[in-house]
Amino acid sequence: MSEEARTVLVVGATGGTGSLLVSQLLNRGCQVHVVVRSMKRVSEAVRDHPRLSVHVVNLLELPWESLVDLVRDCQAVASCLGHNLTFRGVFGPPRRLVRDSVRRLCEAIEAAEPIRPVRFVLMNTAGNRNRDLEEPISFAQSLAVGLIRLLVPPHPDNETAADHLRTEIGQTHSYIEWVAVRPDSLIDLNTVTPYTLHTSPTRSAIFDPGKTSRINVAHFMTELMTKDPPWVEWKGRMPVVYNEGF
Repeated sequence: MSEEARTVLVVGATGGTGSLLVSQLLNRGCQVHVVVRSMKRVSEAVRDHPRLSVHVVNLLELPWESLVDLVRDCQAVASCLGHNLTFRGVFGPPRRLVRDSVRRLCEAIEAAEPIRPVRFVLMNTAGNRNRDLEEPISFAQSLAVGLIRLLVPPHPDNETAADHLRTEIGQTHSYIEWVAVRPDSLIDLNTVTPYTLHTSPTRSAIFDPGKTSRINVAHFMTELMTKDPPWVEWKGRMPVVYNEGF
């Protein structure tokens, strides 16, 4: 796929990172489709942008034929979905929002049978290990993650979403290529700043977390979806993103 303006679908487009991703994609000249549950949450800065198409619907309830039609013309799909940090958002249904959405989107891409593989970029977390690698983890962190996995449903949701890409889509799929982007503790900054990329975490996400700005995550995801060199380097992998100096 050449480096050129392309059509992209973003889900989770009204969240802290997703909204920044949409803005950056539009600034790159992309045609952007977003699936949102409420038009009110779409940023006023982009709401009337001529290259933005807003689909107000629950992704998991979107009719199958409509979803396949939606992904049919897309060269890239991004998921910035997450659980709202409220009691209902963390513990209420759907408990596997991210995994079920990733699975449904992948199945729709497969049904559309694109001529070239679609780039699927998943926003994940540095707290999730890449089980394709021997990523070291301390006994204390292993215990802590095990407790989080039992007590905080969004964490296993993030794990199983990435696992779907690793194990079900894999490295040689005919229609889908993927990257799972793993930021550490998220912070808000107004501008893109230098950041570093790593194959695996270089610090403990539990006991010595780094910091990653949402705008830098959006920038890296945009780079992956619109440029060939970073995609070739990271496809099929789970890069960790840290702000430089944090």
